Amino acid sequence: MTITNIILILVVTAIAGYAIYYSVKKKKNAEVEIQVNVDDKTYTIEKMIEFVKKRLDEITKINLYDIGLSEEELKRRKNKKYELKKALKGCTYGDVNDKKYIKELIFDLLQKEYGVSESNISKAIPFDIPSLLTAQDKFDILIYTYKKEFGYEALTEMIKKYNLATLKYVEGDMKPSYVITENEIEDIYEKENLILSFTDKLAVVVQRIYQYYKGYSSIDEVRDMNIDGVSGGVSGLPEGFLSQVAQTDGDYLEQVAEHKVPRACDSIWIFFQGKSIRLAFLSFGTEAELKRVCQNIYKYNNPGQLSDTNGYKINEMKDGSRVVVVRPSFSETWAFFVRKFDVKRSTLEQWFKGENGCDESIELLKYLVKGARIISITGEQGCGKTTMLMGMIENIYETMNIRVQETAFELHLRKIYPTRNILTFRETETISGQEGLDVQKKTDGSVNIIGEVATDPVASWMIQAAQVASKFTLFTHHAKTFPNLVTALRNSMLRTGVFKNEKTAEEQVVQVLNFDIHLAKDFRGKRYIERITECVPIEEKNEYTFDHRKEKTLEGKFDKFFDNATRYFEKVTDRQLYTYRNILEYVDGEYIITNPITQHNIKEMRENMDEIDLESFDQFIERHWGNKTKQTISVSATPEEKTKKRGRKPKTFDI
Repeated sequence: MTITNIILILVVTAIAGYAIYYSVKKKKNAEVEIQVNVDDKTYTIEKMIEFVKKRLDEITKINLYDIGLSEEELKRRKNKKYELKKALKGCTYGDVNDKKYIKELIFDLLQKEYGVSESNISKAIPFDIPSLLTAQDKFDILIYTYKKEFGYEALTEMIKKYNLATLKYVEGDMKPSYVITENEIEDIYEKENLILSFTDKLAVVVQRIYQYYKGYSSIDEVRDMNIDGVSGGVSGLPEGFLSQVAQTDGDYLEQVAEHKVPRACDSIWIFFQGKSIRLAFLSFGTEAELKRVCQNIYKYNNPGQLSDTNGYKINEMKDGSRVVVVRPSFSETWAFFVRKFDVKRSTLEQWFKGENGCDESIELLKYLVKGARIISITGEQGCGKTTMLMGMIENIYETMNIRVQETAFELHLRKIYPTRNILTFRETETISGQEGLDVQKKTDGSVNIIGEVATDPVASWMIQAAQVASKFTLFTHHAKTFPNLVTALRNSMLRTGVFKNEKTAEEQVVQVLNFDIHLAKDFRGKRYIERITECVPIEEKNEYTFDHRKEKTLEGKFDKFFDNATRYFEKVTDRQLYTYRNILEYVDGEYIITNPITQHNIKEMRENMDEIDLESFDQFIERHWGNKTKQTISVSATPEEKTKKRGRKPKTFDI
């Protein structure tokens, strides 16, 4: 054997050996192990975030076919890989289950691969030295601890326990405001005297890593809580303002640099039981982090790109929260608004807790819905119109099909009533609210519900649909008074060109609208029903006479003619088309039922009720308005027709 042959054999053997070694190593390690070079910064949050990003990226991108797995193992790995990809995508949309899955995976990676232990975990967050903990560290620990006991009521329980939702003076402010300060969080942390296990500490670190990797930064856990909403970027100095200040006021710029003056990225607010509360102890840290949150929080169901030319997006998140995001140059800073609607709490009873006259008020509201009245719910932003609407829908008879039109999905009625015939439509970039309402007419709906009458076409169509397209309609509006509501709806009819004459348009509105429920919110954040108002159209009477024919003289005929002419001009120029009266009012902490419902509305309400509700409604009328005026309520042309139609006798009430 020649030397050349020996060399060739050795080379081939070496190559084969290396190939076998590489194959065995690759098969043994399906996911490539990462060698952790330990130094002083290894166990900081930043380093661990880098590790988690790289590790999850490897797991999702590995080619499983190169590993040489069995068919069963390959199928299992593929399912696991698909589940991880799906969770990584879903957790950014607000899906708490996907979030939980990703956090558990991060927990395992840090503990089993990265080597996080009791001895080094305090390098990430100094759990053992409370004086070094920031307000955010302490808040994260508190929320984690409360969440173990109270779940998503954790923040609510903490606020109630320590009475944080109260007006208070903050240093530098001349007037009281709703704010939770760093000092309050530090005091609470001291009072709780928490003892954390290693698992607890690692869970807090995992949450911190998650919120900067896939979550919503400092508001990640706050957003999941059962509160009314959370917003960011709505206070503090915009980024562009700093360059202007630098040219004029160096001292002020120095205060900003030392974080003595809040920046836009320091702005985090929650909406809690009707109160807007600033979380002064939380911050996004940088403008870039606020921008990242704004760019990710609205992405569920691919609503389109938020750009400079399209400076806002209205969408919902996976848990049903409504999210609105704005950006420069449409707004002065990046900002977002998340509104949450707790469907489980949306009952009429929640509006009357501990109030005098609550039982009778709830009955009245139920009868208005069961009586198929066209009802508007009015009030300022944040006063609870959507929540009230959700509570009222419970009392619609199950035999009626419900069709809903919204700007963004908020009511989520099918979550509450999965067996009922309910379909919701919303506006899109290509389908307007008007078109959506037109489609509703062809979907066998008995009840039209309009989440918010916010545009002229929707207001105009709502009036038309209430006249002919459905049995009755419920809608919300931002009007402050009942005359304002009528005027706003009338003007919408005029602007859309349905009518040209103001009086005619207004007449159509008052003929359709039956009742208005007006909600209010005081400066302490308490929400209540301020009044329930009935619209009473004034029927036009023919007051013209032919007395001029009886006059013998020309002067007399002219006098009678001018009498008729005067009546005509009064009707044309200053005719009153409606009056209104409150049938329920909130006075000094008590709900009082005042004026009786008109005979016309009572008649139509009775026609739409079943036997059981009709009897209790009759008793309600007699109980409240029995001694005021004597009226006979018949629900058909004659008592005989009424008896034949329903098998009942017409009733007479003192109302």
